[in-house]
Amino acid sequence: MGADSEESAAQWLVVGLGNPGAEYAGNRHNVGQMVLAELADRASAPFRSHKTNSMVAEGRTGLEGPRLVLAKPNSFMNLSGGPVAALMRFYKIPAERLIVVHDELDIPFDTLRLKNGGGHGGHNGLRDIISAIGTPDFIRVRVGVGRPPGRQPAADFVLRDFSSAERTVLPNLLADGADAVEMVAREGLTAAQQRFHSPA
Repeated sequence: MGADSEESAAQWLVVGLGNPGAEYAGNRHNVGQMVLAELADRASAPFRSHKTNSMVAEGRTGLEGPRLVLAKPNSFMNLSGGPVAALMRFYKIPAERLIVVHDELDIPFDTLRLKNGGGHGGHNGLRDIISAIGTPDFIRVRVGVGRPPGRQPAADFVLRDFSSAERTVLPNLLADGADAVEMVAREGLTAAQQRFHSPA
């Protein structure tokens, strides 16, 4: 195995989904990118513009941990697939080492669920990634944002900022999301599921 192959085998691509621009930065739909900001802070890794139409930061999970390529597509959520496919090609990372962090309406706020593969569940960012890379078989860190109250449309709900009450808890949720990504990379999906799916 050559040096390039060894390097690509030792690293993970972690993609945080969201929409570009300051007006979307605090939206529930952007919670995946918020988790990536937490991971980049931990690694002291600044995001830089990358030719894959993404912002990329590279770092490790701890001193000896696996190398993470943290990426935030510059495209809108529904067009996430192109940048993700380009990142996988550029870094030579296979789908089994792709982790996508995204918001999830079907999970209560302040809750995480992790899985490998499956459908897109109506999430247009996942839908576009699956279409672009040709497989659904990648790991998802699903960050619960809960269901909208009353009859508020889901599309409006996810494009609004977290409530003031939610924002008091949000730092803990983002830290948990970052912990989950790091644990998947270090110890594998099953170990991370056992930790984060167990009742507190």
